[in-house]
Amino acid sequence: MGNGLTQDTEELAYRIRRLALEMVHRADSSHIGGALSVADILAVLYGRVLRVRPEEPEWPERDRLVFSKGHACTALYAALALKGFFPLEELADFGSPGTRLLGHVSHHVPGVEWSTGSLGHGLGLACGQALAALRRGASWRVFAVLSDGELDEGSTWEAVLFAAHHRLGNLTAIVDRNRQQALGDTENILRLEDICAKLRAFGWQALEVDGHDHRALLSALEAAVSDSAPTCIVARTVKGCGVDYMENRLEWHYRAPKTRELLESALRELAQRYGRPYEPPSMGDGGGKG
Repeated sequence: MGNGLTQDTEELAYRIRRLALEMVHRADSSHIGGALSVADILAVLYGRVLRVRPEEPEWPERDRLVFSKGHACTALYAALALKGFFPLEELADFGSPGTRLLGHVSHHVPGVEWSTGSLGHGLGLACGQALAALRRGASWRVFAVLSDGELDEGSTWEAVLFAAHHRLGNLTAIVDRNRQQALGDTENILRLEDICAKLRAFGWQALEVDGHDHRALLSALEAAVSDSAPTCIVARTVKGCGVDYMENRLEWHYRAPKTRELLESALRELAQRYGRPYEPPSMGDGGGKG
């Protein structure tokens, strides 16, 4: 897809996108657009930044990632499985009766810090973990991945105030700025811009980068370390990134690629964009929600 930092993060992003597409197709689920927009962010975090131990998910010194946009769970589940937190084969259970791979991320899944649901709470949870680390003298960092739509929530801005007041320099928020939310364009529903200017006024360090450029993402994440202020990275992304018929199409917030033809078309295009040979779907049809 170009602009890649290294082969390993590009490969991770490609696999995250492939698996997310297959999971949503198999379960006849939704939110594939937001899963595809956040894939590069997760690839750089898990490929280059986060200090974690997949074989020891509760390692006390691990970095914490709060995935606040939990409706894009297929991308996170794929990243965790690819890193070895649980078997890849379990991804085929997504959305099935009795599975722990629910439609919002669940803390019962190894590697998931918090369960999600109603938007707007992730940054507050991350603030609590960051403050706890400072008070304990711990070295772990806290990262929160937010949707831009949840910046509509007042609870998010309470957390912004809290983080600046307590000088949570070990906290980094990343906003997946794909400019679309459930019912339309973010700027038509509730104008957000200029996000960076707002955050700086609250006392944050704020950076804006191309959210699909691995080198730019890594540079911003490395610059986020601060002794005195939290950092927010506003990552400009494309909803549905990687699949032409999904890109910037609001319908793919909820719609699933139900037919085999739609899935295979998406996987073929994804392989072409990444310069990979086409691989047929690895999961069979027919999971689905109970």
